[in-house]
Amino acid sequence: MTPSTTLLVSYARYHRDPRNIATHYAGIPLIIFAIGVLLGRLQFSLLGLPLNGAVTVWALAAAWYLYQGVSVVTMATIAVTGLLVMFAQPFAQAALLTWLAAGLGSFVVGWAFQLVGHVWEGRKPAFVDDIRGLLVGPMFVTAEVWFALGGGKSLRDQIDAEAGPVARQTPRPTGQA
Repeated sequence: MTPSTTLLVSYARYHRDPRNIATHYAGIPLIIFAIGVLLGRLQFSLLGLPLNGAVTVWALAAAWYLYQGVSVVTMATIAVTGLLVMFAQPFAQAALLTWLAAGLGSFVVGWAFQLVGHVWEGRKPAFVDDIRGLLVGPMFVTAEVWFALGGGKSLRDQIDAEAGPVARQTPRPTGQA
């Protein structure tokens, strides 16, 4: 198993309820966007190259993803997180109240989605036991989107074999509330 697959399996063990997974589709991108907004305001120059905190954190995260192995999931994660950071940059340069509202608002709402999902799951977030879960979360959501689009069958099968399948929601019998 590649390092990224091992991390995805470990993370998936905390995410077997489809409602929890669904909340991650909104929560994790909102948190990444918020980090892009909040850290994007920290401007500096390195060897004459203008940088900011958000791009620097994204580059460090991208290097970590590549260290886990080059795959469709890691490359897509790098691309998607890069786009979120890029879309955050205008808000990072906005007026103070706009910057705070976009950054803190997205951060709080993103974590609220995460909290609701984990209440439904009945399990604590993966990062509580392994801080790397904060970086694996975006990979997990990227993989789940890829699976939903019909890709990555062998990876999905491997994750399901190791972590167990995603729970199926049982429909309520007709006539009951």
